[in-house]
Amino acid sequence: MIKLQFCIGKHKSNMRINIMGASGAGVTTLGRALANATGYAYIDSDDYYWDNAGHASPFTIRRQAANRNQMLLHDLRSHGNWILGGPVMNWGVLEHVNFDMVVFLQLPPQLRMARLKKREHERYGDIIFSDATRNRQFVDFMNWAAGYDDNTAPSSRTLQNQLSWLQSLNCPVLRITGDTTVDDRLNRVLKAIQQADI
Repeated sequence: MIKLQFCIGKHKSNMRINIMGASGAGVTTLGRALANATGYAYIDSDDYYWDNAGHASPFTIRRQAANRNQMLLHDLRSHGNWILGGPVMNWGVLEHVNFDMVVFLQLPPQLRMARLKKREHERYGDIIFSDATRNRQFVDFMNWAAGYDDNTAPSSRTLQNQLSWLQSLNCPVLRITGDTTVDDRLNRVLKAIQQADI
């Protein structure tokens, strides 16, 4: 993996990047790889949306919106350069945040869903099939994730909503579609950062 070295004083301003897409599109993987290559802080929106502390079933307890937003804005403001993983377009924080670049990831639906199923099993084990409560959570999650591409998800996290929001942006938007490698995605983002900083 390429490590991009930045010289102190090279940048005219801080770089604030949002990486977004459907669940399972590779947002977190790319975000962490980009953070490792640049030294930018990586901040994952899931860590603010969900309160996983002390809960046996993670990603089930939502934080109160006001607390979530306060925590997120505090952490974003504490870093000069940062990468925010995940969409936050309906959180009510964007009036306080300016993105210098948005990276949008999109995978074919069947591939994305297969990766999600594999990820969930690797993360939690057979309990998502053997325990009735955990299986219901798994099925509900997979159904919600499947609704992204056909815009039937019972939330704002749908392909149509994200594409509409991207069209409203004034900052550069880098769209990466298809089953590309992490290194390929990383190199494309690094090149876009360098071009934006000229």
